[in-house]
Amino acid sequence: MALDNEQITKYQTLYKNRFGKEISREEAYEQGVKLIRLVELIYKPMTEVEYQKLQERRRQTGDL
Repeated sequence: MALDNEQITKYQTLYKNRFGKEISREEAYEQGVKLIRLVELIYKPMTEVEYQKLQERRRQTGDL
């Protein structure tokens, strides 16, 4: 996983706007790569079959 210069600069801008602190390109790159890896690990698209099972469970439980 690699970030290009534009993505690094954008991350630096977002970080500064959110936290009021400037970070180096190296730090922005490292944090950006870690963030992307975290999303990759926790995000798993749902299949159509899984979605249908979820909808059925919701109907049965009444959206507890």
